[in-house]
Amino acid sequence: MVKIGVLALQGAVREHVKCLEAPTTEVVVVKKVEQLGELDGLVLPGGESTTMRRLIDLYGFYEPLKQFAAEGKPMFGTCAGLILMADQIVDRDSGHLSVINMKVQRNAFGRQRESFEADLHVTGVGEDIRAVFIRAPLIVEVGEDVEVLSKYGEEIVAARQGRFLACSFHPELTDDHRFHQFFVSMVEEAKEECEPSK
Repeated sequence: MVKIGVLALQGAVREHVKCLEAPTTEVVVVKKVEQLGELDGLVLPGGESTTMRRLIDLYGFYEPLKQFAAEGKPMFGTCAGLILMADQIVDRDSGHLSVINMKVQRNAFGRQRESFEADLHVTGVGEDIRAVFIRAPLIVEVGEDVEVLSKYGEEIVAARQGRFLACSFHPELTDDHRFHQFFVSMVEEAKEECEPSK
């Protein structure tokens, strides 16, 4: 059994919870910093990245989230969550949590009315993964230690660096839970590696 939290400051929290629910997974809606300590993994949902960062600072989550990542606990960011995880952001001096060696561009696919859906191949996850893009960011470039998991045309829309996973789109807004189950398997693997062998 693993315990995975969904940071509940903004965004599609309930939808992520639904996608994560499984017999081997306990899902926690995270509203307090103290809850982070009991988790094996964490989802950073979509929303508006500037607002989310303001709320992270307001409620004292910034350093605890950095510590969570430093401990090697898996994190999964979607849309705005991806922006929070990047170490470089176009037109911004620095990243937010800076846990993935990548540069991202906010609202790269245009405004709300330019939202669209596509079926993508995602390495390790599967074929025909339904991706919902809403004011989506784009991964402009990645470091050599970052694995590109998916592209939309020539554009990078999903990546992984070790125990950190991120995508530009909203897998939680579909009935296909394979992306979330992929993250659950990452969390299970990390927990197994951290537990002392019997």
